[in-house]
Amino acid sequence: MPQCHSTNSVLAELVRNTELPEGTVVITDHQTAGRGQRGNTWEAEPGMNLTFSVLLKPAFLLAKDQFYLTMIVSLALYEYLSSRLSEVKIKWPNDILTTDKKICGILIENTISGEKIQQSVIGIGLNVNQTTFSLTSATSMRLAADIEFDLGEVLNALLEKLEGVYLKLRSGKNDVIKQDYLNHLYWRGQMRQFRSGEEFFKGVIIYVEENGRLTVLRDNKEVSFDLKEISFVK
Repeated sequence: MPQCHSTNSVLAELVRNTELPEGTVVITDHQTAGRGQRGNTWEAEPGMNLTFSVLLKPAFLLAKDQFYLTMIVSLALYEYLSSRLSEVKIKWPNDILTTDKKICGILIENTISGEKIQQSVIGIGLNVNQTTFSLTSATSMRLAADIEFDLGEVLNALLEKLEGVYLKLRSGKNDVIKQDYLNHLYWRGQMRQFRSGEEFFKGVIIYVEENGRLTVLRDNKEVSFDLKEISFVK
């Protein structure tokens, strides 16, 4: 569609009213109210980037294991982008960086029934050909590689990668997925500065728990944090 407020919202509304097959994709040239983690908005110039949502139906996955969806989407993006750009990392929980700048954001919204995940709407915003941003912490594939990319080719390659890691999850290779995610995690194993509430501290990322909480070694003690409990400080 040429324009919509949020592809995640559009796909979620379609699912409520229609029986859609797994793998359905909603894509727009211009997303007017893209949403991100922590209530942030997603900035994207019309026709320059990829803003799309994918429907998955991972009924095989327990609700307590839903962070695996975050891991496989992050890994699909990592696998694609690292084949074309340098210094690609996954910043916990699901931002993708290249040379320390954000190039992609993910928003996953799950519908849970009992202990199982009924459906998952996977929203992805990837900066492809945009060259100016209001935030200095943002970048694009074009800025990073100094070439223009074909949006259709990028989309098809990404969906292929997503299908590959999703099938890996369906076949029960959870341990492999988790280790791959940890291997590409930004700042893992490095002494860095963080903020929790009003407090700044130094620590080392060592692990991500099954439920997605980040484990940091702080003052020789392992401390776990939820999404809103910790932020990265440059």
